[in-house]
Amino acid sequence: MGHLEGVKGFLIDMDGTIYKGMEPIPGAKEFISYLKAKNIPFAMLTNNSSSSRSHYLRKLTDMGFDVGMENILTSCTATILHLQAHCEGKAVYPLGTPQFMEELQEAGILVSDTAPIVLLAFDRTITYEKINRAYHLLLEGAELIATHPDDLCPTEDGYDVDVGPFIRMFEELTGRKASVIGKPNAAMAEMASLHLNVPVSQMAMIGDRLYTDMRMAVENGMTSILVLSGEADRGSLQASGMSIDVVVDSVADLVGKT
Repeated sequence: MGHLEGVKGFLIDMDGTIYKGMEPIPGAKEFISYLKAKNIPFAMLTNNSSSSRSHYLRKLTDMGFDVGMENILTSCTATILHLQAHCEGKAVYPLGTPQFMEELQEAGILVSDTAPIVLLAFDRTITYEKINRAYHLLLEGAELIATHPDDLCPTEDGYDVDVGPFIRMFEELTGRKASVIGKPNAAMAEMASLHLNVPVSQMAMIGDRLYTDMRMAVENGMTSILVLSGEADRGSLQASGMSIDVVVDSVADLVGKT
């Protein structure tokens, strides 16, 4: 656990890391309580931009986690921070759910059918009209920003089509290259650092996925902590060739280690 020395803040994946479905992973609540007792900044991360932070807050508190809104960072939240930091005053044309639209409006992000930015999220309400309007805006020179790159979104019944295929469709049709915010991209690390007020180099990323959670940590100079309570196992880690700083069975093994 020597790699945890110097860590000043934690980014924590949710599904597979602190819960599965609606069941907390044993020891996860104790780990979160430990971080709060030590006043160690942390944020729980998800790439899913179809649900609001309030949705995740309700889910976590219903499971007994002692967290507040400030402890939740979705790709939507990170994208809003990115827009505020780098696209101040610019309107967006969003493809997203009503919850996504509400978060944009609450943050003061301008929305327009003639916006210079097409903002692509995980949109369960997507229509041909939305797709076609975004297509024409991109042809006219609009910038393409996507909340995250995932091809599939895990559900209790399997997987649903996520935003990734739509990114590739718009890129191929228009020649515009998307700026993608969510894990594993550097923009997510940058926005998480801004959110926690902790330098990226002093943060640790805890997660169960090699190609999002661990890749973001490795590529952005964060301490990488792989938990084996979700998707990855030691076989997939070995096959990946990735060098991970800390590998534990679950977050329960991290209590008292920082």
